[in-house]
Amino acid sequence: MNVDLFDFDLPPERIALRPASPRDAARMLVVDGATMRNRAVSDLPSELRAGDLLVFNDTRVIPAQLEGKRGGAKIGATLHKREGPRRWRAFIRNAKRLRDGDTIDFGGGVGATASDRGEDGSFALDFAGDEPVELLLERCGRMPLPPYIASRRATDARDTDDYQTMFADEPGAVAAPTAALHFTPNLMAALGQAGIGHVTLTLHVGAGTFLPVKADDTDDHRMHAEWGRIDAPAADRINAARAAGGRVIAVGTTSLRLIESACDPAGRVQPFEGDTAIFITPGVAIRGVDGLMTNFHLPRSTLFMLVSALMGLEVMQAAYAHAIETGYRFYSYGDSSLLLP
Repeated sequence: MNVDLFDFDLPPERIALRPASPRDAARMLVVDGATMRNRAVSDLPSELRAGDLLVFNDTRVIPAQLEGKRGGAKIGATLHKREGPRRWRAFIRNAKRLRDGDTIDFGGGVGATASDRGEDGSFALDFAGDEPVELLLERCGRMPLPPYIASRRATDARDTDDYQTMFADEPGAVAAPTAALHFTPNLMAALGQAGIGHVTLTLHVGAGTFLPVKADDTDDHRMHAEWGRIDAPAADRINAARAAGGRVIAVGTTSLRLIESACDPAGRVQPFEGDTAIFITPGVAIRGVDGLMTNFHLPRSTLFMLVSALMGLEVMQAAYAHAIETGYRFYSYGDSSLLLP
């Protein structure tokens, strides 16, 4: 498909720079078939049914944004995928000053050797020493806010909490599964009282999620790979919910992508562990979920293509036009949508 079909104009003032407070006070656009209604995230229990199952991503964002030096050259690194116990693939700023075998000093006694330059300009970084890399990152890294926020304000102490979901448990993501940022203990209690269950899986979101689609046609886009896991008990709960007549609602595109990666042709979710580079565009059948809760995504992005595959391109174009016209806040810290095809 032509990538231009997924373009739209977004006024800069619609980009949220801070989350709603409390988190579940964010607005929620419910797109139910071809109809739309304006709600709040706190209304979610009344929009779902007893027996429905929410699927959350329990990945935890690590401080993956690093600033260092190679000699006199300033080098920036954004880690995006673990390749070994001490090796991370990283996107590099000022990559023209870096060669295979160079050592980057990130301060605080943290250093890494660069190697294996990729076609996309990324490098593998092998961290020196014996301490777990997670401890090193706590010393020298900062929270990796998306470019559309980081370009407009500095990362600060609030982001350490704001850019982490209440389900965050498995360290390894360099971007938050932002749909779940809206959830609070009070909201989860209300969902439980309404008979709505939940389960978690793990997909370590990579920085590639923010990469623009540069190809003119979706067939020519190479999707980034991310590591994920669905254990057997989680797969069983997802399958049991549907077998009992409940709906499976993915919270976030990351949850949906992993479920679809683990689905068999009959729509049953199988246990899964490994990399996925699934690319969901209109025309790709979605078999494992019955709905999606997600934020509002960038134009021409793989995520807007995904929601268009679920709901239909014309429906999503109308929904985004309504959201822009009525003042919804967009992107990671923005408002939410509940998509029910």
